[in-house]
Amino acid sequence: PLPEKFVVKGVVDRFSEEFVETRRKALDKFLKRITDHPVLSFNEHFNVFLTAKDLNAYKKQGMALLSKVGESVKYVTGGYKLRSRPLEFAAIGEYLDTFSLKLGTIDRIAQRIIKEQLEYLVELREYGPVYSTWGGLEVELSEPLEGVSACIGNCCTALEELSEDMTEDFLPVLREYILYSESMKNVLKKRDQVQAEYEAKLEAVALKKEDRPKVPTDVEKCQDRVECFNADLKADMERWQNNKRQDFRQLLMGMADKNIQYYEKVCGTA
Repeated sequence: PLPEKFVVKGVVDRFSEEFVETRRKALDKFLKRITDHPVLSFNEHFNVFLTAKDLNAYKKQGMALLSKVGESVKYVTGGYKLRSRPLEFAAIGEYLDTFSLKLGTIDRIAQRIIKEQLEYLVELREYGPVYSTWGGLEVELSEPLEGVSACIGNCCTALEELSEDMTEDFLPVLREYILYSESMKNVLKKRDQVQAEYEAKLEAVALKKEDRPKVPTDVEKCQDRVECFNADLKADMERWQNNKRQDFRQLLMGMADKNIQYYEKVCGTA
């Protein structure tokens, strides 16, 4: 999926340098995923995107083609309901539903945590200088009060860094995989459409009265499409699972390290 222009409401400005950099990283990752894919890396549209000087003409052609394909699929499968999704693909569908639901929950909680952290950070920044002002009034308490103020300042810096890491590194990966799971669900639906087309043609042949020595060629071609789609989908799912394991291992280990570093900085100032 193409990464969305995601921001945390009330936290990140869409026109800030931080957002632009986060967006740049996401788009760079998107292109690298395509170049690493054994099929998409050879796609003619991808090649045009990387090499063409003017994309306007290609955009019009692409939209027209997509419309025609969409209409033909609706025409073929519009009146036919898929009997049943094979068990292995039904299991994939159930996994994707659960996975996206869990990630959505984590995403909402993480956004709430970041928002509360930043609200706390605003108050903390107001809290520290009070001790410095107090230290200027109480000469005998000046040193310990300045120490408290410096400690709060260090806590502010550490919390700000932790919040930035979550906003720039943690949340974008969650959002990417929520979109990724939705993309995989759409691929499953396309697989179902191809299977429905095949079943509809088989049923049409069975209903005809005349004897036929063999299955018509168009039905055989449709069967080949189903088999190829199934093989490609299983290969893509395996590739996706491998990418997901690597990405989340790196993400979660990184966030664990960032939290450890945060508490070391905070405790070290106490």
